[in-house]
Amino acid sequence: MELTTLALLVLIPLLVWRIYMRLKPLFARQESLMWKHWTGAAGFPFLVLMSAIATRNDVLALSCLGAGVLGGGWAARYALHKTRIETQGIRFFFKPYQRFGMVICMLFAARILSMGVELYMNRQSASPQPLTREMVLLHPLTMASFGLLAGYFGYYSIGMLGWRRAQPKLPDLE
Repeated sequence: MELTTLALLVLIPLLVWRIYMRLKPLFARQESLMWKHWTGAAGFPFLVLMSAIATRNDVLALSCLGAGVLGGGWAARYALHKTRIETQGIRFFFKPYQRFGMVICMLFAARILSMGVELYMNRQSASPQPLTREMVLLHPLTMASFGLLAGYFGYYSIGMLGWRRAQPKLPDLE
């Protein structure tokens, strides 16, 4: 086993831990800002649409993307019911349900890491194979994990927008 391969095996758990620690604040109590919800509600469906256009000729990848979006939407619907919401003065706060969101983000990060390992192993092999976009980026596992992520955060943002719009206007405290 080469030294670079050994270093990779040692660094992957450290990288996973760092990703987890960077994601933790996303699922802590935070202020509900309309621009963030609008960005998620518009951005994630747009990214799904662009991914669907990119995979329009690959039925398996497209169906994996769709299944991931449906699964992510279902998980977001459940997470919205578990989200803790509070109002303090004229500000709205929420604490997202951490379990589903963290698992979905880590699944996507695991897929990105596996693509990196796959590229590394291909480069280290005796006869490297040329990798195409379809083999890596448009792979059904990549599409499924991305669909799960985009479906979850897109639906969650849309749900938070609906919640904020249903709230009565609060008086300005001057």
